[in-house]
Amino acid sequence: MVDYSKLHPETQLVQGGVNRSGFGETSEALFLTQGFVYPNAEAAEARFKGEEPGFIYSRYANPTVDMFEKRMCLLEGAEDARATASGMAAVSAALLCQLEAGDHIVAARQLFGSCRWVVETLAPKYGIETTLIDGTKTEEWEAACRPNTKVFFFESPTNPTLALIDIAAVAQIAKAKDITTVIDNVFATPILQKPLELGIDVVCYSATKHIDGQGRCLGGIVLSSKAWIDEKLHDYFRHTGPSMSPFNAWTLLKGLETLSLRVERQTASAGKIADWLADRNAIEKVLYPGRDDHPQAALAKKQMAGGSTMICFELKGGKDAAFAFENALEIIRISNNLGDAKSLITHPTTTTHKNLTEEARVEQCIMPGSVRLSIGLEHPDDLIADLDRALGI
Repeated sequence: MVDYSKLHPETQLVQGGVNRSGFGETSEALFLTQGFVYPNAEAAEARFKGEEPGFIYSRYANPTVDMFEKRMCLLEGAEDARATASGMAAVSAALLCQLEAGDHIVAARQLFGSCRWVVETLAPKYGIETTLIDGTKTEEWEAACRPNTKVFFFESPTNPTLALIDIAAVAQIAKAKDITTVIDNVFATPILQKPLELGIDVVCYSATKHIDGQGRCLGGIVLSSKAWIDEKLHDYFRHTGPSMSPFNAWTLLKGLETLSLRVERQTASAGKIADWLADRNAIEKVLYPGRDDHPQAALAKKQMAGGSTMICFELKGGKDAAFAFENALEIIRISNNLGDAKSLITHPTTTTHKNLTEEARVEQCIMPGSVRLSIGLEHPDDLIADLDRALGI
């Protein structure tokens, strides 16, 4: 029996977690079923009591979804996981499953718009208090703690400006105070950053992004220790129904097979393109963790294996210049998605972060001229030519 936990990520992504049926199929089997049958009434009782292994209902668990969860656990170095219908389902489940009225969350204000809505708008409706801080300033995490603080929540690199948070330092503060840390690791991907190894308790992904990587389906996943999954997430997941479709799990398993190849290629292209953009007169500034001029370049080298597939840059001339630039692009497409095989660009002020106040956007350095560029698998020289032509119009 092969111990895939001791093998390289590239091997884990192709072969890890496979549970073949009696037909001996090469590809993972798609179990597109709602329920399961039992050989007898005693077996049904035993499964519901947890005394006998086996599947009960696809809202709880499914063989195809189980393969996706196991493969992600191998890659992430996690003991257990639950796959969800979307990335936001993963974030909401990871937070709400462990909180109740009277508890307190400390969250970085540098969050994706929907993530910020969950902690800033939804949580208080259930009596959960929230404090937003500048997550890049480690001292603010400790200063914001209260006796009822139960969770630290953040993303790094942040969406869209690629600011970094010192993951190990925040985890250390949390552990000293018995606070659970939850990170959205979508911009880094599990290829470039390993939050559990840095002391984080719970990792979330929108599998819709790099894990699928080809614009096909939605998905999310929450990974942690088996004890945390069993104690905090299991019942919430079982009874509220954020479960992943077996078809989406099968699609995401196919995406995982090429994840490392795609991320490595996209990151190399992003570095080359970020360097090119930094020399353009029409660009106010470029934010890319792989460049030495990034405000936290040293931290990037410490906790990331690469600079990311994402670039944020600000055009001189504000929103009008950003719109004219985006509209002039021919290869790079306008979309609010990211992590795709196709290069995609978006204007955060009017799309992903439009619901934030102007003050909140300025706090996160999201300016009217800011654009977020997700680098795909096209040849970088073709992308540079497209950017160059659009900047010249």
